[in-house]
Amino acid sequence: MKKLFSYENGIVSLMALTFGVLFFDRLALNYLVPYVAKDLSLNNTQIGLLAAGLSLAWAFSSYFTTAWSESRNKNKITFIVAIFIFSICSFGSGLAIGFGTLLAARLIMGLAEGPVIPLAQIFVERESSPSRLGINVGIVQAVGGALFGSILAPVILIQIAENMGWRTAFYIAGVPGLFMGVLAAIYLKKSTTESRGVKEKNGFNIKELWQYNNIKWGTPLACCVFGWWFATIPFITKYFTDVQGMSAGDMQKTMGLLGVAMLISSLFFPGISDKIGRKKALLIALCLGIFYPFAVYFLNGTGIHLPAMFITYAMVGTIPLVAAIVPSEAVPNRLKAKAVGFVTAVAEVIGGVLIPAIAGGLSDVINESAFLWVAAVLAVLSLFFLSKLEESKGREIIQ
Repeated sequence: MKKLFSYENGIVSLMALTFGVLFFDRLALNYLVPYVAKDLSLNNTQIGLLAAGLSLAWAFSSYFTTAWSESRNKNKITFIVAIFIFSICSFGSGLAIGFGTLLAARLIMGLAEGPVIPLAQIFVERESSPSRLGINVGIVQAVGGALFGSILAPVILIQIAENMGWRTAFYIAGVPGLFMGVLAAIYLKKSTTESRGVKEKNGFNIKELWQYNNIKWGTPLACCVFGWWFATIPFITKYFTDVQGMSAGDMQKTMGLLGVAMLISSLFFPGISDKIGRKKALLIALCLGIFYPFAVYFLNGTGIHLPAMFITYAMVGTIPLVAAIVPSEAVPNRLKAKAVGFVTAVAEVIGGVLIPAIAGGLSDVINESAFLWVAAVLAVLSLFFLSKLEESKGREIIQ
């Protein structure tokens, strides 16, 4: 019982819930797009730009704010203030009167959310037992990105939007973060948040980071994984309803099912990587992800449409591996926060900014399904970058 309520488990739980609140806010627009687009007259290109704008701000802040915070030993205050700001920004999304004001709210939200995930992942790593790093990071991703962001968010937000309007859904989405900010301020210990082995105040260490093999090849791999997800997630609800003819209720259930797939895969693949290694776990998931766009497009209307999407969506479970575990294991302690922030930032710019903009533009110009084929290409490309990685499980970099 004492082990159950250990500080390690407490940190994992706190970071998982914070992760959950963050993704609830970040992904809210994706589920509310059918309502927001209709009310504010948004096209696919503008929808893609909204996702891209948030990701661009997130990327900039993910690395530079994290590096600044780590260099000045301000991790705790940065983490707490960021939580409060992105929660307040959810209210701003609900107040939007057009594309411009909604974009502004999402940009500010992205700037605030940027450092939260790299810092949360580092806090978890510092308190994790060596044999539990993969599963602990997986729990954070599963509870946050999957349970809150992909299962509860579509069910709760779509119901609120149907009955009370999409603006009210944004207002409600912002409330839990205020509570999590207070809880983090009370619970986090100095030993968890203090910087480790920082030798200089102002260095961003980009050139040094790039010298490590798993940063050099893991960064484009993360770009492909992020791009695979962000090529589909901003457009998939609209595609289900407008192109494949799903009702709002069926779309809600489908997104909930994909959320369950994300929950399971985010636990399974990081967890099994503790046993079989990071590369083998990644290989299995990436191979499945190649077939996700085909399952969405070709199997519509068949009895295996949902099961096939459920299985092939498992590639999303590699996000904690490519964004946190692989980069943190690639570098010494003094560079871990910066490594996670750097890889996340670049992956957000390429995978979260450029890819949604391209996918949205192609879907407007060529065909509504074009975003799916962008995702398929990225999944295939990810296998090449994976082949260049070195196995990092159990390896400690000392420098």
